[in-house]
Amino acid sequence: MRAFSLTTLALLLIPVSFVCAKEFPDFTALVKKQSASVVNISTERQLPNRSKLPPGIEIPEEGTGNEALDEFLRRFFDYGQDDDEDGNDSLGSGFIVSADGYVVTNHHVVDGADQIKVNLNDRRELDAEVIGSDKRSDLALLKIEGEDLPAVTFGSSDKLEVGEWVIAIGSPFGFDHSVTAGIVSAKDRNLPSEGYVPFIQTDVAINPGNSGGPLFNLEGEVVGINSQIYSRTGGFMGLSFSIPVDVARNVIEQLKTTGEVRRGWLGVYIQEVSRQLAPTFGLDHATGALVAQVMPGGPADGILKAGDVILEFAGKTVESSATLPFHVGSARLDEKVDILVKRNGSNLLVSLQLGELENQIDDEEPEEREAEPEPTSDIVLGMAVEDIDDDIRDAVGVDKGGILVQRVLGDSAMAADVQRGDIITQFDGKLVEDVSTFQKLSKQIASDKTLAILVIRDGAARFLAFKPDADTEK
Repeated sequence: MRAFSLTTLALLLIPVSFVCAKEFPDFTALVKKQSASVVNISTERQLPNRSKLPPGIEIPEEGTGNEALDEFLRRFFDYGQDDDEDGNDSLGSGFIVSADGYVVTNHHVVDGADQIKVNLNDRRELDAEVIGSDKRSDLALLKIEGEDLPAVTFGSSDKLEVGEWVIAIGSPFGFDHSVTAGIVSAKDRNLPSEGYVPFIQTDVAINPGNSGGPLFNLEGEVVGINSQIYSRTGGFMGLSFSIPVDVARNVIEQLKTTGEVRRGWLGVYIQEVSRQLAPTFGLDHATGALVAQVMPGGPADGILKAGDVILEFAGKTVESSATLPFHVGSARLDEKVDILVKRNGSNLLVSLQLGELENQIDDEEPEEREAEPEPTSDIVLGMAVEDIDDDIRDAVGVDKGGILVQRVLGDSAMAADVQRGDIITQFDGKLVEDVSTFQKLSKQIASDKTLAILVIRDGAARFLAFKPDADTEK
């Protein structure tokens, strides 16, 4: 065994320690330069009249001893509040985007506020006016009175790389100008709340009060606006989401010019191309946005078809379904756009003019249908199916054909996530006119081939990857 002296060992360790220290970034200069552009935002809202405690309930003046219960009673029954108290404070963050006093924050920070105060780094408190606010992107543009204010510099979220260092400056829990750092952990995240924003995902610690604050790269440029956290506790758990600055700049400019945001509308329902579905549409790998349904009378009606995979939109690559809404929403409404699709295994270039997306967001839940008695069904590919009539077609928006899945019996159908109540309209790219057609198509398939089934579920169309096995009953 070869021996090393302590001196030799020490010399071997020095370069390693030096490299590690050298690679870790120093944020101090960036923070000193950019903190002046970050502001704290507080709002006041007029509370509606609420009833006092219900009759028969008496609470000691010192409280119940349970903080959560005291907070509930305070918020919903005015317990513990003075009679003349009629407002509540909401804290958030923002940043100055121009020397003459334009400030950006989140829509949800100022939504419904009767009064907005902007607190600058030099401790000045200024009244703010809402120039415009956009719920879909969760962005708002404010205006304060001032001259030669320190404004941020915008970077490019498109050039941002996964693994790149970023920092956030904001007011978590009201502690203004707090700094947290981390890396970009993913891009183009499609969140359930809104599909028109391809969020930046980071592991930067973002907490209540950080909303609306800037996300900086190491060059000191704003690359995102902190907007959401995913948490089971209400606090940071390693998943934070920011609005890309390339999205924000377009929204800010429209809010500044017109006070509202106009977006393009394609008129299609899309879904992700899964690894299982990719070969059924002639793709080597999972990419693009799969058109599940074309809305009648929409801009794409008669031009795009269910089963088309959108690969490029207006010259921009569509890597996933999450990126398409952003490209469509930011496209010009007065010009035709070129769309490259994969159709029947071949690339096809089509052109159309977009419509305008309605600004109103429908938050109403769909009505539930009453259960109907189960009729006698045919068993095909492990599914109990039956024909549908014109009334059902009209109700679900199907022009012709379609069969109803009454029960799911086979393993292959279960693995494909076929569900009771689905309306099957296409099978392996062919129209399913009725149960008889479905039976004939089922006899023409190979047991080792994955096929695409197009179903209507809860009023929306989607493709399912179905792979029959040798034991699947036909």
